[in-house]
Amino acid sequence: MSARSRDLPRRSCLSIPGSSEKMMGKGPGIPADMVFLDLEDAVAPKEKESSRAKIATAIRTQDWGDKVMCVRVNDWSTKWTAFDIIEVVAGAGERLDEIMLPKVETAAQIVATDLLLRQVEIANGLPIGHIGIEAQIETARGLINVEEICAASSRLETIIFGPADFAASMEMPVLTGGVQIAEYPGDHFHYVFSKILMAGRANGLQVIDGPYLYIRDSEGFKNYCQRTRTLGYDGKWALHPDQVAILNEVFSPTQEQFDRAWAILDAYSSATEGEGKGAVMFGDEMIDEASRKMALKFISRGSRAGLTRSK
Repeated sequence: MSARSRDLPRRSCLSIPGSSEKMMGKGPGIPADMVFLDLEDAVAPKEKESSRAKIATAIRTQDWGDKVMCVRVNDWSTKWTAFDIIEVVAGAGERLDEIMLPKVETAAQIVATDLLLRQVEIANGLPIGHIGIEAQIETARGLINVEEICAASSRLETIIFGPADFAASMEMPVLTGGVQIAEYPGDHFHYVFSKILMAGRANGLQVIDGPYLYIRDSEGFKNYCQRTRTLGYDGKWALHPDQVAILNEVFSPTQEQFDRAWAILDAYSSATEGEGKGAVMFGDEMIDEASRKMALKFISRGSRAGLTRSK
């Protein structure tokens, strides 16, 4: 995995078509935690091969700051995958953090990507293991195998849910992916969200939700973000720059939550280390080791988002 990027925040993951030099040129100025330059669905088949060099040049020559830099290649069922990886990694240099592999259905596809990356790293003088992998779960078979997929390689940094292709794979009667279905009495993706989250967390991965396709529906977008944020997801895709600020807000603890987490940690530490207690009252709440673990997660997430303790 990339030592630089593995633990960086991914609250907002902005998709930019790799065929558009104009849009890639604007990428560094958008405050997304992560940017992925796309060679897959956002690029027409006739432009895929020529877009590789454009992507590599954009990564190598532009100042992307501390953003996680990723390229989504085409999936292993196509003729492009291996050559996407070979050309992009060779041309982009050390600033490329990750390769995103779409439509992952088996652990073997992750292993193949890992082995190819090792060869390309050696050939181009990059540290072995420098390039991380992001894996997208977008089919019924991928979901069935998600536990094995998440454990397939030490290069894996994130697991991502792809709602549109998944809906097609399941033959859901919808024409828009990643949005609520009003006719369904609940969240039709709740099981999927939970299964992917558990597999990712069990293997130390960040877990990311995919796109919301109604890009002008800010309120609906924010509402849908809250669903996976409440479950424990780290972030979500942005298809438009206007979605980035919403994501950065929703997937960050508030200052009040961050300070409260520190206060819980202090109170528990004082009780266990100073007084020898295993549990202690914190206001009207009894806190114990489980409380400490929850507080640590808030502190970790807040610190990654740039928060500092205010009291």
